[in-house]
Order: sequence, then C-alpha cells, then structure tokens
Amino acid sequence: MARSRVLVVNNKTLSLKQLRARFETLGSDTEAVDTASIPSTLDGRYQAIVLSGTKVRAYDTDYYRPLIDLVMSADVPVFGICGGMQILAVANGGELAEGPQRVGGHEAQVDKQEALFTYVKPTVTVFHRHTLYLRQAPAGFRSIGHSEHAPVEFLRSEDGRIFGSQAHLEFRPDGLEILRGFAQLFQ
Repeated sequence: MARSRVLVVNNKTLSLKQLRARFETLGSDTEAVDTASIPSTLDGRYQAIVLSGTKVRAYDTDYYRPLIDLVMSADVPVFGICGGMQILAVANGGELAEGPQRVGGHEAQVDKQEALFTYVKPTVTVFHRHTLYLRQAPAGFRSIGHSEHAPVEFLRSEDGRIFGSQAHLEFRPDGLEILRGFAQLFQ
C-alpha cells in the first residue's frame, strides 16, 4: 500500500525535524517547504497539510496570504500547530491575546466526541512554548479543547477539515496520539 504524503509548511519552527518524524512514525512521507515556497495548488500530491509553529507573528496576513489561500481552497485535512493554528484563526477573524509565558508540559481537557482525540484520555499533557493565545474560536470554527490559560487549546472548523492545536504536538506521548487521530482522517 502506498504511503500518504503530508505537506509540512515550515513557518520557522525550531522543531521541524521532530514534527516530520512524528508523521513518518505514523506511516506518512513528509515534504517540508517554507512559507515563501508553498505551491499554489496541491495537484493531488498530498493527502494532508500541516502548518508548523512560527517565530513570525501570526497576524501578518499579508505575509501568510498564499498559505491561507492554499489552506482554504485545499480539499485535504489541515492541522495548524501553535503558530500554525494562530495563523489560521487570525485569517478567519480570530484575535490573539498576550498571556503568561508557558514552556513545558501542561494539562488540557479535550472533547472526547472528536475523532482527533480517539487515542487519548479526556485530560492530556501537551508541550507549550509560547505567550500568545487565541481567546475565542473565530466564525466557522469551534473550540474542542481548553486549558487553564487557553480557552481554545484545540480548534476545529465546522466542516471538520481544519484543525489546530495551541500546543506543540511534536513532543510528548499525548501529542503523538493526537496526531495519530488526525492521521486517521487521510491514511
């Protein structure tokens, strides 16, 4: 059986190697491109898109316009991680707020009715490395998980195609299991 292919958009994350390794562990080949080099269409080459975290501020919608256009027009599942989720949220009218700096493992509660969380318990421990938070899901999306500092720890589009995580899922065992739930959507 052919392995699925995941387009990983590198938004200047520090953990690209770890993120790609997660998907390869789950049975997908990955191809990484930076934000400035994304294709205008997928042309059937990829079964999913993953947006990495970012050191660039997520509210620079001009910089991210080609990425946003690709994601919104694609017909494959999409997962934005940390800054990747923030890019998607801001592009759809969401607002970010400064909060406490969090680095390391933190607990979050997830909606077990969501297929994304098939392989985890209702409380997960995920890795954080940030100070910006999405306070409310934008129109067309809903929160599917929350934590003490992040009312929108996890996000899903109403059509069930686009997901986001405030946490870096490339670290910690629960992160791998959440990505396993995402991979079942396209493998």
